[in-house]
Amino acid sequence: MSGILGSFSLDGKVAVVTGASSGLGVAFATGLAEAGADIAICARRVEKLEETKARVEALGRRCVAVEADVSNPEDCSRFINEAVTGLGKVDVLINNAGIATAVPATREAPEEFSKVMDINVNGSYFMAQAFARNISESGGSIVNIGSVLGSTTAYLPQAAYSASKAAIIGLTRDLAQQWTARKKIRVNALAPGFFESEMTDQYPDGYLESMMIRVPAGRKGESHELVAAAIFLASDASSYVTGVLLPVDGGLLTT
Repeated sequence: MSGILGSFSLDGKVAVVTGASSGLGVAFATGLAEAGADIAICARRVEKLEETKARVEALGRRCVAVEADVSNPEDCSRFINEAVTGLGKVDVLINNAGIATAVPATREAPEEFSKVMDINVNGSYFMAQAFARNISESGGSIVNIGSVLGSTTAYLPQAAYSASKAAIIGLTRDLAQQWTARKKIRVNALAPGFFESEMTDQYPDGYLESMMIRVPAGRKGESHELVAAAIFLASDASSYVTGVLLPVDGGLLTT
């Protein structure tokens, strides 16, 4: 396929997806495989990771699965090295791994706050570093997974999570200005709104439904809608897009 539609294809590319053992991570891995990419995935839960690998391979794509903790820079380097060894190169990074807490600020322990920051912020940075050190001269694309909670609140006590996702915005902009020209790596971020995931399963019953009054679209997002946005940012279709935060939120940030 050529022309405008062809620019959305990931044929011949290798996409790296972190936190690919469940939820949106699985959706990213399989969605990018459907778009033509071979996939390298990592997570801490090995059995779940193998399930994702099987799904990718069922789509006719190659897949490398590696147990890794993104908050450990050595794990990040090892994962990217194994991806290059197994698949020949890396072209796209989806920095999806993340955790959340919902603890009142006066009761949140320092180690709870630090764990969220270690995985959500440090993990994204360490993985981006490892990716950039292994990119070819043709460049690539990094898509950081942020959140609308980096720009607004969710009426829940989520200081650590909100702080981490605000940090992702700054990280995205700075890496874009460092790497777009020098390394030909475009760096962008997605800001998902309300999507069902393992993370939202922790919320009180009826919480997501009660938040729909804030969403002009009047509904929760579907995973394929977020994956489509990731494919756009990962592909040549967004070749002149870098350093941006793209909300996929049904209009939440407009209210």
